Amino acid sequence: MINLLPILLALAWAAMMLAQSVWRTKSMLAAQSSPLTDAAILAEVAPLMRALDLPRLDLRIYEQPGVNALAAPDGMVYLTRGMVAAHGAGQITGPEIASVVAHELGHLSLGHIRRRMIDFTGQNMVLVVLGGVLARVVPVVGVMLARLASSALMAHLSRRDEFEADEFAAALLVKAGIGTGPQQRLLAKLGNLSQGQGAPAAWLMSHPPIPDRIAAIAAAEARWGA
Repeated sequence: MINLLPILLALAWAAMMLAQSVWRTKSMLAAQSSPLTDAAILAEVAPLMRALDLPRLDLRIYEQPGVNALAAPDGMVYLTRGMVAAHGAGQITGPEIASVVAHELGHLSLGHIRRRMIDFTGQNMVLVVLGGVLARVVPVVGVMLARLASSALMAHLSRRDEFEADEFAAALLVKAGIGTGPQQRLLAKLGNLSQGQGAPAAWLMSHPPIPDRIAAIAAAEARWGA
């Protein structure tokens, strides 16, 4: 007879960890962000809103120096202070920053935020259940192998979401009359910025390799054109 207790405990623990993570993220973002009021950026994003028939879009500045962006469980899109500063300095063009917002809108529209929460629960279940099984076969090393397996699973799921958000953004940018050129150029810029900094094994990366993302965007646009 299968003992369901470890699985039930894993589910309960994963749910508790998820709730804590969501609460912590919301609190951090609320404390470290402010509404984005930059008229130039809002003007660049306006075509996206018209293409999606959105009456409004909650954009906020996240007070972090890195060049990044994220979509949150509350439905808001956050651009880091570093991203906004790079735009102000001319390092990132207006259409390029619009492509960033389009990508994050892809995560929201495709339900990736909710799906990542489910994935997070699944990852913890894999860790607890697989760790318990492997620990009996290879003590100590078994737990390490379980963590490696669960991390690889989450990285794979995250890469899938990134490809989907890229394709959504590409379609939105085409519909908005911007095209995918800015999206591809920005990815290339980010790739140049990260060169020499080292990277984990490809199958553990949470984002796909940049050349693969650019190639997928170009292929999608060519397919639509055909």
